[in-house]
Parts: sequence; structure tokens; C-alpha cells
Amino acid sequence: MNYFFGLEYNKENNRIMSFLWFIIIGIVAGYVAGKIMRGGGFGLIVNLVVGIIGGVLGGWLFSLLGIYSTGGIIGSLVVATIGAIVLLWIVSLFSGRRHSE
Repeated sequence: MNYFFGLEYNKENNRIMSFLWFIIIGIVAGYVAGKIMRGGGFGLIVNLVVGIIGGVLGGWLFSLLGIYSTGGIIGSLVVATIGAIVLLWIVSLFSGRRHSE
């Protein structure tokens, strides 16, 4: 048996941990993108949604450019954050709010 931090390590635990990392990276990527694009986060649920959609969008955009993330958690976070920023930029193009100076 393999053990990791006192827990038995098997395929089911690996799937659960991968899913948890996906959620954590989504929340962080959404938060960072929110800070960059509008100066603040959107709240936990919206950060999660923006980060997850951004991760998918970022992975797709990077694959179109022939760039593939093999950087583990940091690489995934960078790709998801860039994708979330692009997502927020696209949403801002279609939103009815315009900033006047």
C-alpha cells in the first residue's frame, strides 16, 4: 500500500484530490483575474465559475498556439488565470456598462 500524509493512496483518492485541486485553482484564478480586471474579486462562487471556465478557455487558447502547460499546479494556475482574464474581457465587451471619462 502507498500512503500519502497518512491516507491510503489509490486511484479513487487521486481522482478526489485532482478534483479538489481543480476547484482550488479555479477559485484562485477567478480571484486573481477579478483583481486584475476590476480591482476586486467577485465572491467565492463567481470566482470559482470564472476560474473554471477560464481554465478551459485558457487551455483551449494555449493549445491553439501550440503551448501546453506541464508546469503542474503553477502552470495550471497561470493558464486558468489568463483564460479567466480573457473571459472577463469578453464579458466586458458585451456588457451594457460603458465607462465615461
